[in-house]
Amino acid sequence: MASNGIRDRVAIVGMGCTPFGEHWDKGPDDLLVDAVTEACTSSGIPLADVDAFWLGTMTSGLSGLTLSRPLKLDYKPVTRVENFCATGSESFRNACYAVASGAYDMVMATGVEKLKDSGYSGLVVSMDGGDGTTAAMTAPAMFSLLAPAYAKKYGVDDAELKDVMARIAWKNHYNGARNPRAQFRKEVSKEAICASPLVAGPLGIFDCSGVSDGAAAAIIVRAEDAHRYTDKPIYVKGLAFAAGPAEGPMSPEYDYTSFTEVVRSAEDAYAQAGITNPRAELAMAEVHDCFTPTELVLCEDLGFSPRGTAWQDVMEGFFDLEGKLPVNPDGGLKSFGHPIGASGLRMMYEMWLQMRGEAGKRQINNPKVGLTHNLGGAPGRCVSFVSVVGSQVG
Repeated sequence: MASNGIRDRVAIVGMGCTPFGEHWDKGPDDLLVDAVTEACTSSGIPLADVDAFWLGTMTSGLSGLTLSRPLKLDYKPVTRVENFCATGSESFRNACYAVASGAYDMVMATGVEKLKDSGYSGLVVSMDGGDGTTAAMTAPAMFSLLAPAYAKKYGVDDAELKDVMARIAWKNHYNGARNPRAQFRKEVSKEAICASPLVAGPLGIFDCSGVSDGAAAAIIVRAEDAHRYTDKPIYVKGLAFAAGPAEGPMSPEYDYTSFTEVVRSAEDAYAQAGITNPRAELAMAEVHDCFTPTELVLCEDLGFSPRGTAWQDVMEGFFDLEGKLPVNPDGGLKSFGHPIGASGLRMMYEMWLQMRGEAGKRQINNPKVGLTHNLGGAPGRCVSFVSVVGSQVG
């Protein structure tokens, strides 16, 4: 890939994120107002000063009116985007490019999804028209294929891999228990995780992320203007997006132990940001742990672990909150929840809190550079977003 990148050309100066969960008393309008209000309050920027807006949502609204109506925007441009579960990241990416291009001085990226009273669940997947070759499988079923494929390829015993998956779930619930905005805020024992009812293949209830409601927002300006609004901005180092040819389920060569789209987008983001050894250079990462084996595979696709060794790093605590490379310190999709249009910006919100020293009980010691990864689709046919952000220019 030949991205030129926008390293250190734009910065985040304000963010907001609602608690994720079951908001039976709120609609998309309310959630957007809450997230945008927090973003403006955190930066001291009046909403009227924002030049343009991007809105990410998959099912909770059509057109820019979904945002302009509840916010009573004064005839500003609002662009609605969608890219599967990477929708929130797509909103952020496009907003960043708008400022970097010089088209606008200040923009806002937003994302929202209202799932709990919509009839949608992780067991129901909306399929495109297609040509009839798309497998009629639920999301848990599709991602459950990763676990036995990984075990077979790398010689991991099925029972041992079950323990690895349980530890990933345990870790993310441990982190989420220290996050007042997470959907699930209680620690769960590994014994309870292993004993949970099965959903698909080897995946139990605790191997699956939560279906939830929520919204998040970010205000973005040119890097040279950032300190006008905050003394602790977050600088964008790299933004990468890859959409694959969607041939995996039909290809005899695809073995369900990697997401090529993730590998390609990570390589691009690292090149833009000047990262040569992500395992050593990143202070933390937010990855798309829609299911526990997904996080396992992603840790190798993103270069955190050599191929076939991430399961060992998991068991040794390398990715724990107190480990050398904390993964999903806010609880991830597993514990924070997954309102589709908001998840990518929620990941960025954790970068915002951590790099400003505002993450409370889950605060990492002086993080300088972090990564967010957002996946959409299914194994073998997906889209992937990777960002690298930092607390300093250079």
